[in-house]
Amino acid sequence: MRSMILATVLALPTVAFAAGGGDDSAPTPTSAEKACMKLGKVLADDGKTCVAPSSGALDDAALYQAARAFAYAGQYPETLAVLAAMNDAQDDRVLTYKGFVHRKQGDLEMGNAYYRQAIAKNPDNFLARSYMGQGFVEAGDLVAAAAQLKEIRARGGAGSWAEVSLTKAIESGTTYSY
Repeated sequence: MRSMILATVLALPTVAFAAGGGDDSAPTPTSAEKACMKLGKVLADDGKTCVAPSSGALDDAALYQAARAFAYAGQYPETLAVLAAMNDAQDDRVLTYKGFVHRKQGDLEMGNAYYRQAIAKNPDNFLARSYMGQGFVEAGDLVAAAAQLKEIRARGGAGSWAEVSLTKAIESGTTYSY
């Protein structure tokens, strides 16, 4: 069964991995941002001060980038603290990263619940679909992973980081942390 699914996935068109901006590449915090992260804080707009995520000093765009950086660094409690500080707790990006944190902490069921909420809010959320698919790979459910890959491609996500990373995860069994 695994070989049949793998053959189907490999037969579908893929493109070379091309990391770009936004959610397409791993966050690369500056040394000042890393110093703040060690304290569980976020670098303020002045580029010098570390602030608590809940301070109100940062807009949602800055908080989202901080959440990504914390998640990539494996600082999951800090990721959740940043997400909690965002104005729209039901934003599909917030739900996606809540799902990511729970999945990475070993709670695939809770992770999938958040991914489903994110996808219900935005069916074209390729990142939520890719992360959900990677969770399915981790659980050994390649059929469900391939279904998410098919949705990503059908919705215009061919060539995106979300599509390429899920394809590679299905092929190799290795998933990604961003």
